[in-house]
Amino acid sequence: MSNRKFREDDFEIRRKHLEQLSDEELKNRFWELADQTVTPLIDLAYKNTTPAIERSVLLRMGFSSLEAKDIVEKVINNGLIGKGAGHVVYRLSQIEKIDIREAGLKLISNHGWDKVKKSFGVKNHE
Repeated sequence: MSNRKFREDDFEIRRKHLEQLSDEELKNRFWELADQTVTPLIDLAYKNTTPAIERSVLLRMGFSSLEAKDIVEKVINNGLIGKGAGHVVYRLSQIEKIDIREAGLKLISNHGWDKVKKSFGVKNHE
């Protein structure tokens, strides 16, 4: 029971700064705090990827799982994972004016990497 009383007292102390707020102001404050909580998570999801996500994108672009795995590994090895594997394949298709599948197969065969890196402003690293 003493814990209950402590908690009520604690609640009263902690809510002091909210006492004067109207229902509308409380609602706005809630959404402001919720936004502060969720924004970093959204930012992380937007700016980060994983090989599994990149393989999934390539599967939806029509590549087999083995092709997708190979492309993602090569994208990582070429320092382009931050650009997105699908974006890398798309970029080569635009540069060479070929279809997506052909661009992906070229990348698997280690052709076109220099062009793609140059288009993204990424220097070759040996």
